[in-house]
Amino acid sequence: QLQLVESGGGLVQPGGSLRLSCQASGSTLSLYTIGWFRQAPGKEREGFACISMSGANVMYADSVKGRFTISRDNAKNTVYLEMNSLKPEDTGVYYCARRTSGALCTATGPTPAPRNFAYWGQGTQVTVSS
Repeated sequence: QLQLVESGGGLVQPGGSLRLSCQASGSTLSLYTIGWFRQAPGKEREGFACISMSGANVMYADSVKGRFTISRDNAKNTVYLEMNSLKPEDTGVYYCARRTSGALCTATGPTPAPRNFAYWGQGTQVTVSS
């Protein structure tokens, strides 16, 4: 059974940076496309980035493009999310999950939809505040 654990969240000032990790166990992460999602207080969970099995294909929502970078190290069974120039509106709980259905991850494709992902991690809190 694939298990995913997010880490690296915390409190950061606007304009700051954080690097999140999504570490897998119980299966080989390289077999799966992974999506990153976030949920702000009172808001619906939204996908904003994904990365294909090999890492060759990535996509970003317009809201994070140019600021966030997704990558993976399959040897370490880990997907990373580098977040720069953080804004207060980036605040929320960040999750990673495995794609189980729906569109493949391509640069010009749709943002990942929660209904197409499973094996959610527990999430890590990111708070951007002065």
